[in-house]
Amino acid sequence: MGYSNEDIIRMVEEQNVKFIRLQFTDIFGVLKNIAIPADQLSKALEGDIQFDGSSIEGFVRIEESDMNLRPDLDTFVTFPWRPKEGGVARMICDVYNPDGTPFAGCPRGRLKSVIAEAEEMGFFMNAGPEAEFFLFHTDEEGLPTLKTHDRAGYFDMTPADLGENARRDMVLTLSDMGFEVEASHHEVAAGQHEIDFKYNDALTTADSLATFRLVVRTVAQRHGLHASFMPKPIFGINGSGMHTHQSLFRGGENVFYDPKAPYELSEIALNYIAGIIEHVKAFTAITNPTVNSFKRLVPGYEAPVYVAWSQRNRSPLIRIPARRGLGTRVEVRSPDPSCNPYLALAVMLKAGLDGIQRKLTPPEPEERNIYEMTEEERKNRNIDSLPGSLIDALQELEQDPVMIAAIGDHIWERFREAKIREWDSFRTAVHPWEVNKYLAKF
Repeated sequence: MGYSNEDIIRMVEEQNVKFIRLQFTDIFGVLKNIAIPADQLSKALEGDIQFDGSSIEGFVRIEESDMNLRPDLDTFVTFPWRPKEGGVARMICDVYNPDGTPFAGCPRGRLKSVIAEAEEMGFFMNAGPEAEFFLFHTDEEGLPTLKTHDRAGYFDMTPADLGENARRDMVLTLSDMGFEVEASHHEVAAGQHEIDFKYNDALTTADSLATFRLVVRTVAQRHGLHASFMPKPIFGINGSGMHTHQSLFRGGENVFYDPKAPYELSEIALNYIAGIIEHVKAFTAITNPTVNSFKRLVPGYEAPVYVAWSQRNRSPLIRIPARRGLGTRVEVRSPDPSCNPYLALAVMLKAGLDGIQRKLTPPEPEERNIYEMTEEERKNRNIDSLPGSLIDALQELEQDPVMIAAIGDHIWERFREAKIREWDSFRTAVHPWEVNKYLAKF
């Protein structure tokens, strides 16, 4: 696209924009924004808008709190749900230190750094996520409940799918904002939905995911529903995943495709798959970053818990969809939509690049249903499992310097500290299950 400062100023005037939201994410992927009136736009375009970094979890201490926002002009878009006479636009920003250096705790900056590593190797990454979410009713006070709005199933249509209107409005709103939506459908569980938008370069995809979650929540609210990206809100039914399709290109060529090779997958593709397998147990702390994430990663609900790859079989962690040529890609099925999209793409790309640099070779693809294997069969075939809890995943990440390098020491130290607090809070709490199980018994 390549917008200039003058282009942004002209669009703000033409579209009668009164406020601009300067957006960025904290290290957990939570979207933050500073709203400025249009008359402050020139200051923002020069990167002169400051905020208190000590108020953002995982950023900096009070004595080093001043941070600058530098908007990426190509992310300018107006929100379709705002009134036309006083429109609101947004630009996504990179966070900088006051001395003009990139802030080490900016997740978007970390992804850009790994993208630069890929470019040095001659590659650029395309990614396409499939983010699932639930639509729940709200109570009289507007607070979310766990009551789903329908009893539909996978790919069902109205009248069973009462969320169809909300999902349609989400698709229309995303389209108005420049998204190319490829598909939207009801998922397996009641109240569960998926909207897929076309793959793009890694940075644009991460920006799109951050915006996607905001749009879905906003539109759901307008329909009297609550959209949740919580990985496993309801026991006994499928959780929400974020299967992530990824490929590497050199120029216009998909370097994962080799028509003469076994499976029509190039050596680079196999190296990439091997890199994902090598580092997945460590990067799970980033792609599945909550206590609740591990309630989804259990056998029996279509969630990929076994570290293997296959051509079409959906039980392993990595699947290679059937399409070849430009569409050749690796689908990593373990991430969930509670992750920070910038950090998640950074660690997956870094893992794949490490596999290429070290020329790692993956095991043979696993075409049997792994869920139906016994533990001994899996052991004999060297099929490992993902970590079983957040604390296990953090310990795996602590032992993987390549993955720590992907997110940087600053983010790692603050992420670890916050997640250990989260785990301790969960570990020491008394849960309803325990009360139901033990209160009357002992």
